[in-house]
Amino acid sequence: MSTFNVIAVFITIAALAGYLNYRYVRLPMTIGLMLIGLCMSLGLIGLGALGVDIKGTAESFLGGINFGETLMKGMLSFLLFAGALNININDLREQKYIITILATGGVIVSTCLIGTAVYFILILLDLAQPYIYCLVFGALISPTDPIAVLSLLKNTNAPKSLATKIAGESLFNDGVGVVVFTVLVEIAVGEGGAGPGHIAVLFLEEAFGGIVLGLVLGWLAYRLLKSVDNYSVEVLITLALVSGGYALAAAIHTSGPIAIVCAGLLIGNTGREFAMSETTREHLDMFWELIDEILNAILFIWIGMEILILTFSWNHLLAGILIIPVALLARFISVWTAVNTLKFRRAFSKNATLILTWGGLRGGISIALALSLAAGPTRDLIVAITYVIVIFSILVQGLTIKRLIKS
Repeated sequence: MSTFNVIAVFITIAALAGYLNYRYVRLPMTIGLMLIGLCMSLGLIGLGALGVDIKGTAESFLGGINFGETLMKGMLSFLLFAGALNININDLREQKYIITILATGGVIVSTCLIGTAVYFILILLDLAQPYIYCLVFGALISPTDPIAVLSLLKNTNAPKSLATKIAGESLFNDGVGVVVFTVLVEIAVGEGGAGPGHIAVLFLEEAFGGIVLGLVLGWLAYRLLKSVDNYSVEVLITLALVSGGYALAAAIHTSGPIAIVCAGLLIGNTGREFAMSETTREHLDMFWELIDEILNAILFIWIGMEILILTFSWNHLLAGILIIPVALLARFISVWTAVNTLKFRRAFSKNATLILTWGGLRGGISIALALSLAAGPTRDLIVAITYVIVIFSILVQGLTIKRLIKS
Protein backbone atom coordinates (compact mmCIF):
# COMPACT_ATOMS: atom_id res chain seq x y z
CA MET A 1 0.00 0.00 0.00
CA SER A 2 1.31 3.46 -0.86
CA THR A 3 2.37 5.93 1.82
CA PHE A 4 -0.50 8.23 0.86
CA ASN A 5 -3.05 5.45 1.31
CA VAL A 6 -1.58 4.50 4.69
CA ILE A 7 -1.84 8.12 5.88
CA ALA A 8 -5.37 8.39 4.46
CA VAL A 9 -6.52 5.27 6.32
CA PHE A 10 -5.09 6.40 9.65
CA ILE A 11 -6.46 9.93 9.37
CA THR A 12 -9.90 8.58 8.44
CA ILE A 13 -9.95 6.15 11.37
CA ALA A 14 -8.66 8.84 13.74
CA ALA A 15 -11.32 11.32 12.55
CA LEU A 16 -14.14 8.79 13.02
CA ALA A 17 -12.79 7.72 16.41
CA GLY A 18 -12.39 11.37 17.44
CA TYR A 19 -16.02 12.04 16.50
CA LEU A 20 -17.25 9.01 18.46
CA ASN A 21 -15.19 10.00 21.47
CA TYR A 22 -16.38 13.60 21.41
CA ARG A 23 -20.05 12.70 20.96
CA TYR A 24 -20.42 9.55 23.04
CA VAL A 25 -17.35 8.30 24.94
CA ARG A 26 -16.25 11.71 26.26
CA LEU A 27 -12.84 10.68 27.54
CA PRO A 28 -9.67 12.79 27.17
CA MET A 29 -9.00 12.68 23.44
CA THR A 30 -5.84 10.56 23.34
CA ILE A 31 -7.13 8.06 25.90
CA GLY A 32 -10.48 7.84 24.15
CA LEU A 33 -8.85 7.28 20.76
CA MET A 34 -6.60 4.51 22.09
CA LEU A 35 -9.55 2.82 23.79
CA ILE A 36 -11.62 2.98 20.61
CA GLY A 37 -8.69 1.59 18.59
CA LEU A 38 -8.29 -1.23 21.11
CA CYS A 39 -12.02 -2.03 20.97
CA MET A 40 -11.90 -2.02 17.16
CA SER A 41 -9.03 -4.50 17.26
CA LEU A 42 -10.78 -6.78 19.74
CA GLY A 43 -13.90 -6.60 17.59
CA LEU A 44 -11.94 -7.67 14.50
CA ILE A 45 -10.42 -10.54 16.49
CA GLY A 46 -13.92 -11.60 17.52
CA LEU A 47 -15.17 -11.45 13.92
CA GLY A 48 -12.16 -13.50 12.85
CA ALA A 49 -13.09 -16.19 15.37
CA LEU A 50 -16.56 -16.27 13.79
CA GLY A 51 -15.08 -16.80 10.34
CA VAL A 52 -15.31 -13.23 9.03
CA ASP A 53 -11.79 -12.59 7.75
CA ILE A 54 -11.62 -8.80 8.17
CA LYS A 55 -8.92 -9.31 10.79
CA GLY A 56 -6.55 -10.76 8.18
CA THR A 57 -6.80 -7.65 6.02
CA ALA A 58 -6.18 -5.38 9.01
CA GLU A 59 -3.21 -7.50 10.11
CA SER A 60 -1.74 -7.30 6.62
CA PHE A 61 -2.18 -3.52 6.61
CA LEU A 62 -0.59 -2.97 10.04
CA GLY A 63 2.14 -5.54 9.45
CA GLY A 64 3.34 -3.59 6.44
CA ILE A 65 4.12 -0.52 8.56
CA ASN A 66 7.12 -0.29 10.86
CA PHE A 67 5.65 1.22 14.05
CA GLY A 68 9.01 1.72 15.72
CA GLU A 69 10.69 3.43 12.79
CA THR A 70 7.67 5.58 11.98
CA LEU A 71 7.44 6.84 15.55
CA MET A 72 11.12 7.17 16.45
CA LYS A 73 12.30 8.52 13.07
CA GLY A 74 9.23 10.45 11.99
CA MET A 75 6.45 11.46 14.34
CA LEU A 76 8.49 11.85 17.53
CA SER A 77 10.43 14.93 16.45
CA PHE A 78 7.26 16.92 15.66
CA LEU A 79 5.52 15.86 18.87
CA LEU A 80 8.53 16.74 21.04
CA PHE A 81 8.97 20.15 19.42
CA ALA A 82 5.28 20.95 19.84
CA GLY A 83 5.53 20.03 23.53
CA ALA A 84 8.77 21.89 24.22
CA LEU A 85 7.49 24.99 22.42
CA ASN A 86 5.04 25.71 25.25
CA ILE A 87 7.28 25.09 28.27
CA ASN A 88 8.57 28.13 30.13
CA ILE A 89 12.34 27.92 30.47
CA ASN A 90 12.30 29.82 33.79
CA ASP A 91 9.87 27.30 35.29
CA LEU A 92 12.10 24.51 34.00
CA ARG A 93 15.20 26.12 35.50
CA GLU A 94 13.53 26.26 38.93
CA GLN A 95 12.99 22.49 38.83
CA LYS A 96 16.35 21.59 37.27
CA TYR A 97 17.64 19.48 40.16
CA ILE A 98 14.65 17.16 40.50
CA ILE A 99 14.33 16.85 36.71
CA THR A 100 18.04 16.01 36.33
CA ILE A 101 17.98 13.37 39.08
CA LEU A 102 14.80 11.71 37.77
CA ALA A 103 15.94 11.80 34.14
CA THR A 104 19.34 10.25 34.89
CA GLY A 105 19.73 8.35 38.16
CA GLY A 106 16.01 7.63 38.31
CA VAL A 107 16.08 5.83 34.96
CA ILE A 108 19.18 3.80 35.89
CA VAL A 109 17.83 2.78 39.32
CA SER A 110 14.46 1.85 37.84
CA THR A 111 16.14 -0.19 35.10
CA CYS A 112 18.05 -2.29 37.63
CA LEU A 113 15.07 -2.78 39.95
CA ILE A 114 12.65 -3.74 37.19
CA GLY A 115 15.16 -5.95 35.38
CA THR A 116 16.00 -7.93 38.54
CA ALA A 117 12.36 -8.42 39.56
CA VAL A 118 11.32 -9.40 36.03
CA TYR A 119 14.09 -12.03 35.90
CA PHE A 120 12.58 -13.91 38.86
CA ILE A 121 8.95 -13.39 37.80
CA LEU A 122 9.65 -14.92 34.38
CA ILE A 123 11.35 -17.92 36.02
CA LEU A 124 8.23 -18.52 38.12
CA LEU A 125 6.07 -18.43 34.98
CA ASP A 126 8.37 -20.80 33.02
CA LEU A 127 9.27 -17.91 30.71
CA ALA A 128 12.87 -17.60 31.89
CA GLN A 129 15.08 -15.19 29.95
CA PRO A 130 18.77 -14.19 30.30
CA TYR A 131 19.22 -11.52 32.96
CA ILE A 132 20.65 -9.09 30.42
CA TYR A 133 17.39 -9.15 28.43
CA CYS A 134 15.44 -8.48 31.62
CA LEU A 135 17.62 -5.39 32.08
CA VAL A 136 16.94 -4.43 28.45
CA PHE A 137 13.23 -4.55 29.26
CA GLY A 138 13.85 -2.46 32.38
CA ALA A 139 15.63 0.17 30.28
CA LEU A 140 12.85 0.50 27.71
CA ILE A 141 10.02 0.65 30.25
CA SER A 142 11.68 2.97 32.82
CA PRO A 143 11.64 6.34 30.97
CA THR A 144 8.33 8.15 31.06
CA ASP A 145 6.86 8.86 27.64
CA PRO A 146 6.81 12.59 26.76
CA ILE A 147 4.03 12.15 24.22
CA ALA A 148 1.67 10.45 26.68
CA VAL A 149 2.68 12.72 29.57
CA LEU A 150 2.33 16.03 27.71
CA SER A 151 -1.01 14.92 26.30
CA LEU A 152 -2.18 14.00 29.79
CA LEU A 153 -1.14 17.33 31.34
CA LYS A 154 -3.43 19.21 28.95
CA ASN A 155 -6.41 17.66 30.73
CA THR A 156 -5.32 18.23 34.33
CA ASN A 157 -5.05 21.33 36.47
CA ALA A 158 -1.81 20.30 38.12
CA PRO A 159 0.09 23.00 40.06
CA LYS A 160 2.60 24.69 37.79
CA SER A 161 5.66 23.43 39.67
CA LEU A 162 4.39 19.85 39.63
CA ALA A 163 3.41 19.97 35.96
CA THR A 164 6.88 21.34 35.11
CA LYS A 165 8.56 18.47 36.96
CA ILE A 166 6.49 15.84 35.16
CA ALA A 167 6.83 17.45 31.72
CA GLY A 168 10.51 18.33 32.09
CA GLU A 169 11.49 14.84 33.19
CA SER A 170 9.58 13.19 30.37
CA LEU A 171 11.22 15.44 27.77
CA PHE A 172 14.78 14.76 28.91
CA ASN A 173 14.84 11.18 30.17
CA ASP A 174 14.62 9.67 26.68
CA GLY A 175 18.29 10.44 26.02
CA VAL A 176 19.43 8.52 29.10
CA GLY A 177 16.91 5.74 28.48
CA VAL A 178 18.02 5.24 24.89
CA VAL A 179 21.71 5.20 25.89
CA VAL A 180 21.09 2.60 28.62
CA PHE A 181 18.89 0.56 26.26
CA THR A 182 21.47 0.70 23.45
CA VAL A 183 24.37 -0.35 25.68
CA LEU A 184 22.42 -3.24 27.19
CA VAL A 185 21.32 -4.45 23.76
CA GLU A 186 24.95 -4.38 22.59
CA ILE A 187 25.93 -6.51 25.59
CA ALA A 188 22.98 -8.87 25.02
CA VAL A 189 23.89 -9.56 21.38
CA GLY A 190 27.56 -9.97 22.24
CA GLU A 191 28.98 -6.88 20.56
CA GLY A 192 32.27 -5.69 22.01
CA GLY A 193 33.23 -2.33 23.41
CA ALA A 194 30.46 -1.97 25.97
CA GLY A 195 32.85 -1.10 28.82
CA PRO A 196 32.78 2.04 30.99
CA GLY A 197 34.72 4.05 28.40
CA HIS A 198 32.33 3.08 25.62
CA ILE A 199 29.33 3.92 27.79
CA ALA A 200 30.79 7.34 28.65
CA VAL A 201 31.50 8.12 24.99
CA LEU A 202 28.03 6.97 23.96
CA PHE A 203 26.43 9.13 26.64
CA LEU A 204 28.44 12.18 25.55
CA GLU A 205 27.55 11.59 21.90
CA GLU A 206 23.87 11.06 22.56
CA ALA A 207 23.01 13.37 25.45
CA PHE A 208 25.62 16.15 25.44
CA GLY A 209 25.91 16.07 21.64
CA GLY A 210 22.12 16.37 21.37
CA ILE A 211 22.07 19.39 23.68
CA VAL A 212 24.82 21.18 21.73
CA LEU A 213 23.26 20.40 18.35
CA GLY A 214 19.81 21.50 19.49
CA LEU A 215 21.05 24.80 20.86
CA VAL A 216 23.13 25.54 17.75
CA LEU A 217 20.29 24.75 15.35
CA GLY A 218 17.80 26.57 17.56
CA TRP A 219 20.03 29.67 17.59
CA LEU A 220 20.39 29.58 13.78
CA ALA A 221 16.62 29.26 13.40
CA TYR A 222 16.17 32.11 15.89
CA ARG A 223 18.41 34.38 13.80
CA LEU A 224 16.41 33.53 10.68
CA LEU A 225 13.10 34.16 12.47
CA LYS A 226 14.33 37.51 13.76
CA SER A 227 15.27 38.69 10.27
CA VAL A 228 11.79 38.23 8.73
CA ASP A 229 8.23 39.15 9.62
CA ASN A 230 6.09 36.73 7.65
CA TYR A 231 4.32 34.00 9.57
CA SER A 232 4.19 31.51 6.68
CA VAL A 233 7.97 31.75 6.19
CA GLU A 234 8.55 31.49 9.94
CA VAL A 235 6.37 28.39 10.25
CA LEU A 236 8.37 26.84 7.41
CA ILE A 237 11.61 27.65 9.25
CA THR A 238 10.38 25.78 12.34
CA LEU A 239 9.33 22.83 10.18
CA ALA A 240 12.79 22.74 8.63
CA LEU A 241 14.36 22.98 12.07
CA VAL A 242 12.43 19.95 13.31
CA SER A 243 12.69 17.67 10.29
CA GLY A 244 16.18 18.67 9.19
CA GLY A 245 17.54 18.85 12.74
CA TYR A 246 16.27 15.38 13.64
CA ALA A 247 17.70 13.90 10.44
CA LEU A 248 21.06 15.60 11.07
CA ALA A 249 21.15 14.27 14.65
CA ALA A 250 20.62 10.73 13.37
CA ALA A 251 23.35 11.18 10.76
CA ILE A 252 25.97 12.32 13.29
CA HIS A 253 24.83 9.86 16.00
CA THR A 254 23.54 12.27 18.61
CA SER A 255 20.20 12.21 20.40
CA GLY A 256 17.53 13.57 18.05
CA PRO A 257 14.90 13.82 20.82
CA ILE A 258 17.18 15.86 23.10
CA ALA A 259 18.28 18.09 20.20
CA ILE A 260 14.69 18.86 19.20
CA VAL A 261 13.62 19.49 22.81
CA CYS A 262 16.49 21.97 23.30
CA ALA A 263 15.71 23.70 20.01
CA GLY A 264 12.01 23.83 20.92
CA LEU A 265 12.74 25.38 24.30
CA LEU A 266 14.93 28.04 22.70
CA ILE A 267 12.40 28.93 20.00
CA GLY A 268 9.48 28.77 22.43
CA ASN A 269 11.12 31.19 24.86
CA THR A 270 13.81 33.43 23.36
CA GLY A 271 12.40 33.11 19.85
CA ARG A 272 8.84 33.78 20.95
CA GLU A 273 9.86 36.89 22.92
CA PHE A 274 12.41 38.51 20.63
CA ALA A 275 11.96 37.14 17.10
CA MET A 276 8.20 36.99 16.48
CA SER A 277 5.39 39.43 16.05
CA GLU A 278 2.07 38.82 17.79
CA THR A 279 0.58 37.60 14.51
CA THR A 280 3.41 35.12 13.99
CA ARG A 281 3.08 33.84 17.57
CA GLU A 282 -0.62 33.20 17.08
CA HIS A 283 -0.18 31.38 13.78
CA LEU A 284 2.84 29.41 14.99
CA ASP A 285 1.06 28.24 18.15
CA MET A 286 -2.05 27.33 16.20
CA PHE A 287 -0.04 25.41 13.59
CA TRP A 288 1.97 23.37 16.09
CA GLU A 289 -1.05 22.71 18.28
CA LEU A 290 -2.82 21.31 15.23
CA ILE A 291 0.22 19.16 14.30
CA ASP A 292 0.35 17.91 17.89
CA GLU A 293 -3.34 16.99 17.98
CA ILE A 294 -3.33 15.22 14.59
CA LEU A 295 -0.19 13.16 15.26
CA ASN A 296 -1.37 12.27 18.76
CA ALA A 297 -4.70 11.11 17.35
CA ILE A 298 -2.97 8.89 14.78
CA LEU A 299 -0.44 7.55 17.30
CA PHE A 300 -2.94 6.55 19.98
CA ILE A 301 -5.29 4.94 17.48
CA TRP A 302 -2.26 3.04 16.19
CA ILE A 303 -1.29 1.89 19.70
CA GLY A 304 -4.81 0.58 20.22
CA MET A 305 -4.74 -1.32 16.91
CA GLU A 306 -1.25 -2.82 17.35
CA ILE A 307 -2.73 -5.68 19.37
CA LEU A 308 -3.79 -7.24 16.06
CA ILE A 309 -0.22 -8.09 15.08
CA LEU A 310 1.32 -8.87 18.48
CA THR A 311 2.08 -12.43 19.53
CA PHE A 312 0.27 -13.05 22.81
CA SER A 313 -0.18 -16.06 25.08
CA TRP A 314 -1.93 -16.31 28.43
CA ASN A 315 1.46 -16.52 30.14
CA HIS A 316 2.57 -13.34 28.36
CA LEU A 317 -0.58 -11.59 29.56
CA LEU A 318 -0.11 -12.86 33.12
CA ALA A 319 3.52 -11.76 33.10
CA GLY A 320 2.50 -8.27 31.99
CA ILE A 321 -0.13 -8.02 34.73
CA LEU A 322 2.33 -9.16 37.41
CA ILE A 323 5.01 -6.73 36.23
CA ILE A 324 2.69 -3.68 36.34
CA PRO A 325 3.07 -3.26 40.14
CA VAL A 326 6.81 -3.93 39.81
CA ALA A 327 7.19 -1.05 37.34
CA LEU A 328 5.13 1.24 39.58
CA LEU A 329 7.12 0.29 42.68
CA ALA A 330 10.43 0.90 40.89
CA ARG A 331 9.12 4.28 39.75
CA PHE A 332 8.01 5.08 43.31
CA ILE A 333 11.42 4.18 44.76
CA SER A 334 13.30 6.33 42.25
CA VAL A 335 10.93 9.29 42.78
CA TRP A 336 10.92 8.92 46.59
CA THR A 337 14.72 8.88 46.61
CA ALA A 338 14.95 12.00 44.45
CA VAL A 339 12.34 13.92 46.45
CA ASN A 340 13.89 13.04 49.81
CA THR A 341 17.35 13.93 48.53
CA LEU A 342 16.17 17.42 47.63
CA LYS A 343 13.50 18.13 50.25
CA PHE A 344 16.04 19.99 52.41
CA ARG A 345 16.75 22.39 49.52
CA ARG A 346 13.20 23.13 48.43
CA ALA A 347 9.58 22.40 49.31
CA PHE A 348 7.48 19.92 47.36
CA SER A 349 3.74 20.07 46.89
CA LYS A 350 1.39 17.73 48.70
CA ASN A 351 1.52 14.11 47.48
CA ALA A 352 4.34 15.02 45.07
CA THR A 353 5.90 11.56 45.27
CA LEU A 354 2.61 9.77 44.58
CA ILE A 355 1.64 12.12 41.75
CA LEU A 356 5.06 11.91 40.08
CA THR A 357 4.89 8.12 40.39
CA TRP A 358 1.36 7.74 39.04
CA GLY A 359 1.83 10.47 36.42
CA GLY A 360 4.91 8.79 34.92
CA LEU A 361 3.10 7.27 31.97
CA ARG A 362 4.63 4.75 29.58
CA GLY A 363 3.59 5.01 25.94
CA GLY A 364 4.44 4.48 22.31
CA ILE A 365 8.19 5.02 22.74
CA SER A 366 8.46 1.94 24.99
CA ILE A 367 6.62 -0.12 22.37
CA ALA A 368 8.84 1.26 19.61
CA LEU A 369 12.03 0.33 21.50
CA ALA A 370 10.69 -3.15 22.20
CA LEU A 371 9.86 -3.64 18.52
CA SER A 372 13.42 -2.59 17.57
CA LEU A 373 14.81 -5.80 19.11
CA ALA A 374 15.79 -8.70 16.87
CA ALA A 375 12.84 -10.92 15.92
CA GLY A 376 12.40 -14.04 18.02
CA PRO A 377 10.61 -15.45 21.09
CA THR A 378 12.41 -13.05 23.45
CA ARG A 379 11.25 -10.02 21.49
CA ASP A 380 7.69 -11.39 21.30
CA LEU A 381 7.64 -11.76 25.09
CA ILE A 382 9.12 -8.31 25.75
CA VAL A 383 6.78 -6.62 23.27
CA ALA A 384 3.73 -8.34 24.78
CA ILE A 385 4.65 -7.36 28.35
CA THR A 386 5.45 -3.81 27.25
CA TYR A 387 2.10 -3.51 25.50
CA VAL A 388 0.19 -4.66 28.60
CA ILE A 389 2.00 -2.11 30.79
CA VAL A 390 1.48 0.71 28.26
CA ILE A 391 -2.25 -0.01 27.98
CA PHE A 392 -2.59 -0.04 31.79
CA SER A 393 -0.52 3.11 32.09
CA ILE A 394 -2.54 5.14 29.60
CA LEU A 395 -6.01 3.85 30.51
CA VAL A 396 -5.80 3.42 34.28
CA GLN A 397 -3.12 5.93 35.32
CA GLY A 398 -4.16 8.43 32.66
CA LEU A 399 -7.82 8.38 33.71
CA THR A 400 -7.16 8.62 37.46
CA ILE A 401 -4.23 11.05 37.76
CA LYS A 402 -6.53 14.09 37.66
CA ARG A 403 -8.43 12.80 40.70
CA LEU A 404 -5.14 12.16 42.54
CA ILE A 405 -3.94 15.70 41.82
CA LYS A 406 -7.19 17.15 43.21
CA SER A 407 -7.05 15.04 46.38
